[in-house]
Amino acid sequence: MAVEPVAPAHPGEYGDRVVAVEPGGIEPVAAAGRHGKPHQLFWTWSSPNLEFATIFVGVLAVSAFGLGFWQALIAMLIGNGLGALSHAVLSARGPKYGVPQMVLSRLGFGFWGNLLPAALMSVTAGIGWFAVNSVSGAFALNTLTGLPAPACLAIVVALQIGIAFFGHNLVQAYERYIFAVLAVVFLVGTVVIFAKADAGAPSGGGGVGGFLLTVGAAFGYSAGWNPYAADYTRYLPSSVSGRAVGWFAGLGLFVSCSVLMAAGAASATIGGGGGGSPTAAFTGHMPGWLASVTLLAITLGAVAANALNVYSGALAFLCLGIRLPLAWRRAIVALGFGAIGFVLAWLGLSDAGSAYENFLLVISYWISPWLAVVFVDQFLHRGADAGRLPPEKSRRGWAGVVSFAFGAVASIALFANQSLYTAPVPKAVPAIGDITFFVGFVVAGGLYALLGREVRQRRP
Repeated sequence: MAVEPVAPAHPGEYGDRVVAVEPGGIEPVAAAGRHGKPHQLFWTWSSPNLEFATIFVGVLAVSAFGLGFWQALIAMLIGNGLGALSHAVLSARGPKYGVPQMVLSRLGFGFWGNLLPAALMSVTAGIGWFAVNSVSGAFALNTLTGLPAPACLAIVVALQIGIAFFGHNLVQAYERYIFAVLAVVFLVGTVVIFAKADAGAPSGGGGVGGFLLTVGAAFGYSAGWNPYAADYTRYLPSSVSGRAVGWFAGLGLFVSCSVLMAAGAASATIGGGGGGSPTAAFTGHMPGWLASVTLLAITLGAVAANALNVYSGALAFLCLGIRLPLAWRRAIVALGFGAIGFVLAWLGLSDAGSAYENFLLVISYWISPWLAVVFVDQFLHRGADAGRLPPEKSRRGWAGVVSFAFGAVASIALFANQSLYTAPVPKAVPAIGDITFFVGFVVAGGLYALLGREVRQRRP
């Protein structure tokens, strides 16, 4: 299999131009092409979470996992806090290296070992999340306009692919300008929902198990953005404060996820609402004018989320080492992911609930052990200048791959708890809920701390 050579992008070819197709693929961003400030990351990571997929996590916490509102809120804050913290740490490394997150993943996994997490990232972001958010956006547009759901899906997908095709600068611009609109609409909608909610309603008997399931689902949602982190900080000048980068990225993710998940949990305590689709049920609690505006915001928010999903999914795909001798190779891959995601979203229009619950938990199953390897490797080599290591093709990264695979397989086999598969531990102790993501992180991290010593001694 041929591998793509890694070379700096040509300075001045792209720069800060918005209406221009981003050239190349995963090459390091040259100093002449760096631009932007850390504060822009707040809306970069707020806008894509101001959409219905975020709200639905809160709905699941009450309606599916059996929690009361306050129980759900605490569980979601824990899950979001963990995801935002890891996101902040990963984002801070982008300006130093100037490469996407899945290229940085090679530090712990090696060039060839990184093929596994890069492939998982490609499928999760470019296809899985794309389909999930496209469905919610199509439902909202269908409820708002009355157009057939497939036609609404086609409109939403066309907008998403168009933004991702142009690349980094247009994606950042869209997140910036749509932020104010989405923030105002969802803030007003959240106030109305809370005014009608019964926060003191008794729980549905979810107990500790439901609480841990909610933590896992919230973590799976917020940490689902972790493999994208450096994709949107690599264009920042290397001189910016890493701490500021981390703060703005993590805060944008935490605030947006927590507020909208809380709104979803509150809406599930009201009862009634509209029928026909999850989005109609949520907006059915609102006055007519606000429901219409919120449906439009849900559609635009789905576009904000999927612009990132398609863009980062394409970058992860290029990290597989497949050579595409095209100046616009990233853009072409984005079109391919959009086409596949459209088909899957079309097939998923009939089932918007249980599949989403399973999807959230499965994401956390692989991201947790991946994060463990990345963070332990960063700790083992703290202070070292590893700027030349990501493109090295001679490093197979056996320690990272073994730790990742063992942590993921062992945790899933013993602790997974969902409708697709229930492992022995939750079968024997149902109250344990689903702690797969936590076990996977501990096992993979501990194993890599042992196996990585040899790598640490041989690394310059």
